Amino acid sequence: MAARGHVQDPNDRRLRPIYDYLDNGNNKMAIQQADKLLKKHKDLHCAKVLKAIGLQRTGKQDEAYALAQEVAALEPTDDNSLQALTILYREMHRPELVTKLYEAAVKKVPNSEEYHSHLFMAYARVGEYKKMQQAGMALYKIVPKNPYYFWSVMSLIMQSISAQDENLSKTMFLPLAERMVEKMVKEDKIEAEAEVELYYMILERLEKYKEALDVVRGKLGEKLTSELQSRENKCMAMYKKLCRWPECNALSRRLLLKNSDDWQFYITYFDSVFQLIDESWTPPPEEEHSLEGEVHYSIEQAVKFIEERITEESKSSRPLRGPYLAKLELIRRLRYRGCNDEYKLGDPEELMFQYFKKFGDKPCCFTDLKVFVDLLPSSQYTKFISQLLAVIPLSAATEGELALPSDIKALQQHLCVVQLSRLLGIYHAMEKKQKLAVVRELMLRYRHGLEFGKSCLKTELQFSDYYCLLAVHLLLDLWLEGEETAVWQCLTLLEEGLSHSPSNAQFKLLLIRIYCRLGAFEPVAELYSSLDAKHIQHDTIGYLLTRYAEALGHYAAASQSCNFALRFFHSNQKDTSEYIIQAYKYGAFEKIPEFIAFRNRLNSSLHFAQVRTERMLLDLLLEANISTSLEESIKSMSLSPEEDDIPWNDLRDNRDLTVLFNWDPKDRDISEEHKKLSLEEETMWLRIRSLTLRLVSGLPTLSHTIQPKNSEKTAENGVSSKIDTIRSLLQQLEVAVDSGKKFLEQKIQYPVLGPPPTRMAGFFSNGSCQCQTSLFYLVSDIYELDTNGLEDSAEIQERIGNSFKSLVERLTDLFNKCKGDLIEVRDGTLKTHPSLLENLVFFVETISIALWVSSYCDSVLRPFKSNLQKKKKKKKESSLAMPPVFTHFLDYVTELQTLTSNVIDHIKGLEIILTALKLEELSLKDTLLLEEEKKFTKTVQGKVQSSYHHSVQEIGELLKKRLDTIKKLKI
Repeated sequence: MAARGHVQDPNDRRLRPIYDYLDNGNNKMAIQQADKLLKKHKDLHCAKVLKAIGLQRTGKQDEAYALAQEVAALEPTDDNSLQALTILYREMHRPELVTKLYEAAVKKVPNSEEYHSHLFMAYARVGEYKKMQQAGMALYKIVPKNPYYFWSVMSLIMQSISAQDENLSKTMFLPLAERMVEKMVKEDKIEAEAEVELYYMILERLEKYKEALDVVRGKLGEKLTSELQSRENKCMAMYKKLCRWPECNALSRRLLLKNSDDWQFYITYFDSVFQLIDESWTPPPEEEHSLEGEVHYSIEQAVKFIEERITEESKSSRPLRGPYLAKLELIRRLRYRGCNDEYKLGDPEELMFQYFKKFGDKPCCFTDLKVFVDLLPSSQYTKFISQLLAVIPLSAATEGELALPSDIKALQQHLCVVQLSRLLGIYHAMEKKQKLAVVRELMLRYRHGLEFGKSCLKTELQFSDYYCLLAVHLLLDLWLEGEETAVWQCLTLLEEGLSHSPSNAQFKLLLIRIYCRLGAFEPVAELYSSLDAKHIQHDTIGYLLTRYAEALGHYAAASQSCNFALRFFHSNQKDTSEYIIQAYKYGAFEKIPEFIAFRNRLNSSLHFAQVRTERMLLDLLLEANISTSLEESIKSMSLSPEEDDIPWNDLRDNRDLTVLFNWDPKDRDISEEHKKLSLEEETMWLRIRSLTLRLVSGLPTLSHTIQPKNSEKTAENGVSSKIDTIRSLLQQLEVAVDSGKKFLEQKIQYPVLGPPPTRMAGFFSNGSCQCQTSLFYLVSDIYELDTNGLEDSAEIQERIGNSFKSLVERLTDLFNKCKGDLIEVRDGTLKTHPSLLENLVFFVETISIALWVSSYCDSVLRPFKSNLQKKKKKKKESSLAMPPVFTHFLDYVTELQTLTSNVIDHIKGLEIILTALKLEELSLKDTLLLEEEKKFTKTVQGKVQSSYHHSVQEIGELLKKRLDTIKKLKI
């Protein structure tokens, strides 16, 4: 210790064991150790805070908070206590308390650079930009370092970004920031690249593009070195804003001479050439063409320039794709403009053929050519494909056998042609028999290609995987045309593919989609977890999981999948604050607005809102009035019928709907229109679900003791306003349902690999919607009976009686729509009926809502009954007639009990049938199946059977618990 030149603080030594216990997750020991230490040293504030951290982590939040506030009230200034409190408040998700902590510390130690910078970062965590600006300047006064000054400038920019009034942003915040930087420029104090970036950012936001250009081209611009071509890119952006096309053209031409493979500059080059042609621009006679040098302003010059690039490329040591694709891009633009000059560049078909010969063995060849296939006339498609096939070196072992590639290069070339055939619609136009023959051929090629990947690691993909995927796409076409066996063959081939290429995400994603379409969720959970989705993917592909888990009766898996997604969304808040702080520390100022936009985009994510809503409904379904009361469940979720926390106007659809590879022609592919309609449908369904949740959360608020009729206190005690809330929500639900029905009248069909449709259609068609709405209307009637009393309410009682009757009828209808075989064997083929499963799930949800409403009825009728009985005893009359509402309610509860018992019996029957299904005895009539394929088919069918069995079990278990709660409803 002595050798290190400083004496260790004895308190550090005393606290060390507590830190160790906390780091190792041994929170109980940490609390005990802290208590021991506090007995000896009562004034050791840090020990108290560390104890609070232990309490927080063992779930004793209130005690932890009380202890922390005790220490915070003393306004500590020792580093240990401040750091520990910061950690604690972060774990409590209370970053605003950290700011108060450091505000106090800075007052006591006004010249501490460390505390001032901690205060700045604390403000950054909560987005207090005005205070950040002040803290930055205070820091700069204590320690005049450039970064602190520019922290303050950046905080001004953040005020301008977050200002609601754009005018204020442009007239106050940004000009002030500009003046602050100009002061540093005049004093020649600009040191770092980040400071120049910041100056550029301010000028750009002020739309002072000319000044921004001067900064980048001037002496300050020399500091822009960290990114490749940073200066040139910024100049290009400013030239575009200023519509200085000659400079745009000359700069992109110059950059292409340096690197003729940089695609972004080809695009700028073509844009600028055509802009100059449209403006009939000519170079000034005496002077230079432009600031950036020579300008091309005619089609002839552009054609010559591209030809020169191709000539240059042929001398290059490695082949470059840019110049060849640029030629095709130029042809496309000329054709679009109706120019007749494209002949100067050659025939697109021939150019694409030459491109294929040069780059056909690269996996990117298909995606490169995909963009340009619309240059081919449709009459030439077959000829073009035959021409490509003719140059691939394939060899057949014997006459009449399939000609196969002898190396990986030939395989890649052939794969490229097969992908193009699919894209050009050649496979779509085939008859069923031809399609099946192509599937066989592709699978033969797939299995032959596996030989080239024998040395591949498990994490690598096989070279021939795309053959298998393309075969599956063809089978999906057949399935949509009504060929039932095709879907089983899809699953068989994909499972086989996955066994050879266990890391292929495309196989997994396609399996997930198909299993879900068949109503089997069990295999999906495992497939999704093996995808190992990270971070943002929970938002972009999480919908594949959350859309089906609950809908197919896998409640436990649904809970888990919602938790995965919610954990990501909640941690995003905390993480983004840390990214912003790092960006300030390292001067990456241009990233700060990006991080904030990223956080906002996630907060207003459609998927986030859906998962939140469905998770709460699911928790109520599984727990309310089973393990805890409805009131407690709603309280623990902090739910309130008045509050709506979904940003309806800013909802962002972050789903990645193109995550599955697709080789369909444009007319069959997912269009922008499909995406727009899907978002509309998802939003409507979310509105219905959100209103249902809020209506349910309003039930416990009504169960207060109500003042008798004509009492003045009714409005005061808040309950009457609660019923108004319920009635207003009901009206909103009616409107949402109507717009949902109108939407479904369009009968939209998404592509098979497009966005999955919502559960809305089933919700309307099976009668759940009408049932649930009538239940909420019943609440309103019961409330009326409660306020009016039993005496003069014969009409209300009759209305309630009729509601009970019609509800039982509707629930019985809904049950009838759940009847039927979930899996049936027809002509040796398996057929699943997922809609029956979805109907069962809706039935369970509706019966649960019916029970929550019934327990509200029960809470209203019980006091009435006991009052009547007291009256009977007083008057000693046995003949006092019971009001009809009691018998109506008792009959209703009895019928509910009988109906639920019947459904449970039906489910038991389904379980027996599913267990008895002997799938291995299925004669798979498709004799095309090879022995190894039959093995995978059995696996697939077994997985589907097991999944249905699991679903039925979970639904049955939940219904049994609900039946127990019905039995308690006897008044």
